[in-house]
Amino acid sequence: MTATTRPYGSWPSPIDAGLAASLDGRPEYLGTVGPEVWWTEPRPEEAGRRTLVRRRLAGPGPEITELPAPWNVRSRVTEYGGLPWAGAQRPDGGPLLVFVHFADQRLYAYEPDAPGGPEPRPLTPLSGTGGGLRWADPVLRGGEVWCVLEEFTGPAPTDVRRVLAAVPLDGSAAGDRGAVRELTHDRYRFTTGPRLSPDGRRAAWLVWDHPRMPWDGTELRVAEVTEGGELADARTVLGGPDEAVAQVEWTAEGTLLAVSDRGGWWNPYSVDPRTGWAINLCPREEEFGGPLWKPGLRWLAPLPGDTPHPAGPGAGLVAVLHGQGSPVLGILDPESGDLVDAAGPWTAWQPTLAVHGTRVYGVAASPRSAYEVVELDTATGHARAVGAQRPDPVDPAYYPEPQSRTFLGPDNRQIHAHVYPPHHPACLAPADELPPYVIWAHGGPTDHVPPVLDLHIAYFTSRGIGVAEVNYGGSTGYGRAYRERLREQWGVVDVEDCAAVARALAAEGTADPARLAIRGGSAGGWTAAASLAATDLYACAAIIYPVLDLLGFAEETHDLESRYVESLAGPPQTLAVLSRERSPVSRADGITAPFVLLQGLEDPICPPAQAERLLDALRGRPVPVPHAYVTFEGEGHGFRRADTMVRALEAELSLYAQVFGIERADVPRLELD
Repeated sequence: MTATTRPYGSWPSPIDAGLAASLDGRPEYLGTVGPEVWWTEPRPEEAGRRTLVRRRLAGPGPEITELPAPWNVRSRVTEYGGLPWAGAQRPDGGPLLVFVHFADQRLYAYEPDAPGGPEPRPLTPLSGTGGGLRWADPVLRGGEVWCVLEEFTGPAPTDVRRVLAAVPLDGSAAGDRGAVRELTHDRYRFTTGPRLSPDGRRAAWLVWDHPRMPWDGTELRVAEVTEGGELADARTVLGGPDEAVAQVEWTAEGTLLAVSDRGGWWNPYSVDPRTGWAINLCPREEEFGGPLWKPGLRWLAPLPGDTPHPAGPGAGLVAVLHGQGSPVLGILDPESGDLVDAAGPWTAWQPTLAVHGTRVYGVAASPRSAYEVVELDTATGHARAVGAQRPDPVDPAYYPEPQSRTFLGPDNRQIHAHVYPPHHPACLAPADELPPYVIWAHGGPTDHVPPVLDLHIAYFTSRGIGVAEVNYGGSTGYGRAYRERLREQWGVVDVEDCAAVARALAAEGTADPARLAIRGGSAGGWTAAASLAATDLYACAAIIYPVLDLLGFAEETHDLESRYVESLAGPPQTLAVLSRERSPVSRADGITAPFVLLQGLEDPICPPAQAERLLDALRGRPVPVPHAYVTFEGEGHGFRRADTMVRALEAELSLYAQVFGIERADVPRLELD
């Protein structure tokens, strides 16, 4: 193939916005039901709903999509949701599923193999679209579903209580709220669902309270389960204000396992459920857990005690996700501390694991493959993709090759980032031209981005625009000290770290210093907007469903994050001052670079009022700032509809083309006011 010389940003690409949107999202919430593995999977082309998919564990059988539209398997507990389904085998061997339907947030029971193709039947009362009662993180116990119940008690987002509850499977609570048994009191603001010991005599779960977020401090609670199905003698056995327990699980032998960061890193522990005595099973400066944004995330999964293993016989093996930065799958022998990683090309795994016999199931991706369901046979060590596989939609020669790098920021602090240079199999740029680069600031901000195939990134790199994803101070994956760099420094450390990466790329001749941009969504939108207000480094920005006003965010957002700004910025008594000093709304006079602002109109986390206040602050200036405000009906926090993502990607590319001086006729022109 003969290479053609074209300016950066003008390269033709088969990866269009429609293709990137159609393949957006990943499988989540794996579980096994008898001889099958189940998971939820996105359908961007079907208004962004999520469906249930099943596949037999043995043999080459096809995936089967259950629950046609409009069924949407997704919980709204704490707005981010959580594990939305659970399953078990019926006495006749068929599967019984319970799941949360997004539209009404009711729990439903579903028996897909029952005669007559039955429709799902409701288990919980109808309480209005997305409000009233919500459910998550279920587990089946006898004739009941035990799960998290979230109940709104007033009109404000913080008028809410959460408890563990038992819902009868016979449907008697579908029209009677009183048939739901509450298992705990609402002493704690937040809770995960219960995990039941193999003998059914104990339950364990996690709780925390305002103003802490779950990565600041959680408590592991254990209770006895009485013969009548009540929780008795509940007590805290691990955790506290300065110790974050991310997961709790029972082994088949009845050992209680937990993932705690009491040593500065999330490590796996064996915990005495009576005394709380905890033993670190694999003390390493690695993360075996992560931020508990949603109940039901799973970084470890015990295997049956007699599971064979390539490294030799051992009882009580545990599948774990671990590492610095991006986690990988390994099998831990708690007795010896030996840890053997799964072979294969996958470089990053999501916090969802399921186990059946000798097999472990997870969701993983690599720089050359999107997220797919992977099976590891611990008896042979063989790993293979078994679900959600996508044939390459275009020649993989168009995929970028990420470079995981460490940069130095202020005070010589390390900053982790993944750099995606422009890449095209048949195009080169003129020898004297440097490429434009976009700095991507992830959301959270307590989160992490791995270097895996993302067609939204490839959309830009295949056109000749570089991307650098920054895991700025505050990100997870590098220990508690790294993520606490952002404590009371939001709008400072994140802005400085992104700028340090951008300047380093320019200084080394990788990026054109005159054509740098920044983009981000949610907390990343805050960083992008704050960067425009704090520095003249960037030529433009894409700001997506952002936080823009600290004081307003604390008053308007949902309950989970209503006190988040106290750890990110400072205590309530100083918040007004800090908001004036750091919020882009208050510093709008410092914004001079063009930007596009993309906003879902049904966002309960970063509501449109945030964006509108920034636009109000910019009106009437002597020198207008070129900008576009693009809104999307029916979208909340995080775009899920294919048509939304197409418009958003094309608007972003049009902004860069106009600002960077690139000729592109393949996207609609974004009109800048």
